Amino acid sequence: MNNTEIIELTHRNMVDVYGCLPIAFARGHGAYLYDADGNRYLDFFCGLAVTSLGHGNPRVVRAIKEQAEKLTHVSNVFHTEPTARLVEKLATHFGDGKVFLGNSGAEANEAAIKLARRWGSDAGGGRFEILTTLGSFHGRTLATVSATGQERYHQGFQPLMPGFRFTPFDDLPALERARRDETVGVMIEPIQGEGGVVVPRADYLKRVREWCERNKLLLILDEVQTGMGRTGKFFAFEHAGIKPDIVTLAKALGGGLPIGAMIARAEIASSFTPGSHGSTFGGNPVASAAAVAVIDALEQDGVLENASSVGAYMIERLAKFARSCDRIVEVRGLGMIIGAVLKHDARPIVEECLKNRLLVNGTAGNVLRLLPPLNLTREEADAGLAIIESAFKNAPIPK
Repeated sequence: MNNTEIIELTHRNMVDVYGCLPIAFARGHGAYLYDADGNRYLDFFCGLAVTSLGHGNPRVVRAIKEQAEKLTHVSNVFHTEPTARLVEKLATHFGDGKVFLGNSGAEANEAAIKLARRWGSDAGGGRFEILTTLGSFHGRTLATVSATGQERYHQGFQPLMPGFRFTPFDDLPALERARRDETVGVMIEPIQGEGGVVVPRADYLKRVREWCERNKLLLILDEVQTGMGRTGKFFAFEHAGIKPDIVTLAKALGGGLPIGAMIARAEIASSFTPGSHGSTFGGNPVASAAAVAVIDALEQDGVLENASSVGAYMIERLAKFARSCDRIVEVRGLGMIIGAVLKHDARPIVEECLKNRLLVNGTAGNVLRLLPPLNLTREEADAGLAIIESAFKNAPIPK
């Protein structure tokens, strides 16, 4: 099938919640995608930070093929080797952790919310409320939408689930003012991705960690977008030299396959007992095997170091360009999560890049977001950045 045939077939049958662009991709290799008509695109979007090792990574492909030939699924009331290996790796990276596996970031965050409430019921004196931040994004389920601090995601879904309150991001005094007797914890992103690649002050997470300890509150970090090396470290919280009580992962964890994880300190995780939570497909052997391969690549193939060095180079080059481009207000980011804040809507830039076969993304209205593969070469970075710079010169300024 060609692009047109795939697009028409999709629109005849699928609920339109994505506003899909008129491209149908058929294959990928490394940092490049190819559509059904054979056109090649440089991918600085990675399926929204999912294909962080690029497309068709040999480690991941080999792991998927070998596991699919042996076993694709059993109920998770039984054990499988890929799942055992994955939870061991995740628990080790976290340190003194216990892991719950689901299928997505929303499921991972749902598990974190439920665990916080369960712990609050068991050991936290009946506390249940979770403080989250304005501009946050935690998922599309009713509970995670309720935890999300962006009103546009709430429209049409009220009444929202109770038990969440919003405070400004990067504002510890606001957290202190919001805390009540029923508050059990705080749920924040180390960097707000959907909120516009908002990077807090360097000491923010450390100060929140200390404040939670003083007030006997759980610190829950949503690393669905920032985790798995996106910032140049396995967990973004490592930059702050802290450790949360609960952390969530998804997106890049499976190298393209759907899998999410919640990791909690053992004493907190013990509040989950048999029957208190679950997921039919959580810990699926094929997805787990892919995730093990992704972690092996992060540990052995210099991916984290590349994300740090090439990411820093991209931020520096983009910031230098911004000084001569009056359409850019600010460039921010860490590692391979990069945002350029514009004076106008980001869509004209996204569309101009697409015309020139570069995939980028706009978020929070006026933020151009780059989420390239963590193993992107400097030459590929230069090629993509040249297209972006050209787009700013050629794209129309919206009225």
